[in-house]
Amino acid sequence: MNKAFTKESDDADDDDPQLPSLPSGGKNYITPQGYARIRAELLDLIDNERPKVVEIVHWAASNGDRSENGDYIYGKKRLREIDRRIRFLTKRVEIMEVTDPAVHHGSDQIFFGATVTYMDDAGVQRTVTILGIDEADSSKGQVTWVSPIARTLLKARTGDVLQLVTPAGLVEIEVIGVQYPVPGLS
Repeated sequence: MNKAFTKESDDADDDDPQLPSLPSGGKNYITPQGYARIRAELLDLIDNERPKVVEIVHWAASNGDRSENGDYIYGKKRLREIDRRIRFLTKRVEIMEVTDPAVHHGSDQIFFGATVTYMDDAGVQRTVTILGIDEADSSKGQVTWVSPIARTLLKARTGDVLQLVTPAGLVEIEVIGVQYPVPGLS
C-alpha cells in the first residue's frame, strides 16, 4: 500500500511512558526529599505551567486559521506533553511510600536511604546512596533500591564480605562504611 494512503495518528506520542518495574508485590519507596521534589513538580505543572499554555492556546485559536498557526500547533503539543507528565506523576505519587532514612542514623546495617562505601576485590573503593526509583541519579552515585548492587548490600553490616553478581561473574565486595542523614537535618 502506498504510504500516502496510510493514516498516522497525530497523537501517537500521547501514550503514557512505561513505569519502571517494581518487584512483584514491592513498594515504591522514596525519601521525604524525593517525594517533596516530585510533588512540587506536579503542583507546578497543574497550577502554573498548564494554565499558561492553555491561555496561549486560547489566544492563538482566536487568531483564526489554526492550520498554519505556529503558536496554536506548538501550544497544543506542549499541552499534551504537560498532561502526559501530570498523569505519569499522579500515578507515581499514588503508589509512593515515603520512608525517612534518618531513623537509622547511627546504625551500621544497610537499609533504604543509606550511603554505603564498599571495596571490591580489585581494591577499588566506591560510595553509593540507595534511593527510590523516582529519585536516584547515577551521575551522583545514587542507585535504586532494586538495583543489583543495592539488593546485594541491603541488610548487610559494616565489615561484611558479599558476593555481587555482575555480567563478568561474581565479584567480592566488602562493606567499609554506612551512613545515614542526621535526624532533623535532612
